[in-house]
Amino acid sequence: MSSIPLANRQALVRQELKASRVDGFILPRGDEFMGEYVAPYAERLAWLTGFTGSAGMAILLRDKAAVFSDGRYTSQLEDQVESDQWERLHITKEPPREWLAAHGKGLKIGYDPRLVSDVLVASLSNTGLELVAMDRNPIDAAWTDQPAPPQSEVRFQEDAFSGEGSLAKRQKLAAELDKAGQQTMLVCDPTSLAWLLNIRGDDVPHTPVILAFGILHQNASLEVFVDAARVSPAAAASFQEVSVLPPQALSERLQALSGRVVRFDPAQTGLWFIQTLTEAGAELARGPDLCALPRACKNDTEQNGARKVHLTDSAALCRFLRFVESKGTGLRETMLADILDTYRSAAPDYHGESFPAISAVGPNAALPHYRALPGEDRVLQPNQVYLIDSGGQYDAGTTDVTRTLWSGPDAPPPALCEAFTRVLKGNIALARARFPAGTTGHRLDALARYALWQAGLDYDHGTGHGIGSYLSVHEGPQNISAVPRPTALAAGMIVSDEPGYYLPGEYGIRLENLLLVRPSAVTTRTPFLEFEVLGFAPFDRTLIMASLLEPEELRWLNAYHEDTLAHIGPLLDEQDRKWLVDACAPITN
Repeated sequence: MSSIPLANRQALVRQELKASRVDGFILPRGDEFMGEYVAPYAERLAWLTGFTGSAGMAILLRDKAAVFSDGRYTSQLEDQVESDQWERLHITKEPPREWLAAHGKGLKIGYDPRLVSDVLVASLSNTGLELVAMDRNPIDAAWTDQPAPPQSEVRFQEDAFSGEGSLAKRQKLAAELDKAGQQTMLVCDPTSLAWLLNIRGDDVPHTPVILAFGILHQNASLEVFVDAARVSPAAAASFQEVSVLPPQALSERLQALSGRVVRFDPAQTGLWFIQTLTEAGAELARGPDLCALPRACKNDTEQNGARKVHLTDSAALCRFLRFVESKGTGLRETMLADILDTYRSAAPDYHGESFPAISAVGPNAALPHYRALPGEDRVLQPNQVYLIDSGGQYDAGTTDVTRTLWSGPDAPPPALCEAFTRVLKGNIALARARFPAGTTGHRLDALARYALWQAGLDYDHGTGHGIGSYLSVHEGPQNISAVPRPTALAAGMIVSDEPGYYLPGEYGIRLENLLLVRPSAVTTRTPFLEFEVLGFAPFDRTLIMASLLEPEELRWLNAYHEDTLAHIGPLLDEQDRKWLVDACAPITN
């Protein structure tokens, strides 16, 4: 990433802070677009600290420094961040606000207003220090070999995949603006811009977007700030009532919104926008991104695309599962991930992984967001747990699936089988759920945990996240988690179903399918919803303790395996199909 030694970077940044007359700096992991995945030029947190997780923050003071992340990355923080340079803290158990209150009293602490939201700045205010917006990012100043911003082609996402033209989408949102008495909306989330304009790009890894901002007006016209030379002829031809302006024109166009009511999503908008609009005399209206909900509720074309790509993806995964069972022992984690990617690559509409595959052997599987690195990865040995969490990007949709396997040849320990089966029971409970319209994911989360709780077990991550349509593998506004969110699950949404259990130093278990929310066949005075399982791959029968399964759970499992054989069997060659027949054979207790 850089020729500058990691051990020297703190000192270089502190020199920049001293020159700017501030005593410290707050560095979030995200970029100007507040996204999960960032381009190499924006990997500022990784450059400064060595931590490569997708969520975190660093605070650098004159004589102290701390890195914060959540429960997914506790072990990764310990592995990647030097304890003699940084305190390594759990962001909810030891919040940045409390750390700053303890160590930053009376200091001037800088931040880059393009990289932080007003929500974050407000959360750190009133802690006895002065927060200072900086014109120059000290990381960028110290990072002398920082990569250049990306310039990928802006591609058109054909109507056969999107199901609705951009102008029609913008007209609906413009009507919402008009109804709210607002004239303009900032589009700061690249996935929202991609959905709204029916465009895709390759500016960041794994998520097919371009890094650009947009301004949507009440008349459904839209300004997009991107180099016109990047726009493909097909995309340019699709732009009705769309103005393509250079990125450097953004400030001027924001200033031209003086006197207008401008809507923005505070969670997705950098504080710089708010400062610029306030100085211009615009009236600010905070509210959810109007793209988020219709983007999450897939139309019929997108739903059918999801079903189609999950058949393709499941066939690749089943081939891989058979390979691991027959030839996987003795191979490294990175090699196994590459083999699965090769199977997926056989599909002509495959565009790459939807996130870096979590290919984890034994103790590494106990790290929920483990990333295998060449030369540092483990070899799959006999009688070990192997966890593979991966997904693909295809023209018609995005996939994400997890299976946990036992390498054999000996029988797995009973305690492992019990834990695996309790995770499986949670997966089944959520997949079978039927619930009234208006139910939030928070209310369903306990279904996936209940069987684990009965044995005193749990997991420190959410149960389900939204999935895009050839967009982000982690998409809001819906989720299924112990943390409440106000957005109810609605027909057309796709969410993951991924309970787990992790025994540090020993193994990890996670079982994941994607679920499509659809109207329930049950008819009452209150509309009900249920889930359709997307994706078909057998669960490792050697790890299933059938005696723990209730009759209705066993019926569901056998029916799922029967469907897997029916849908995927015809897509496999004779040897793979023979393996699948055995893997999907009925289980009895």
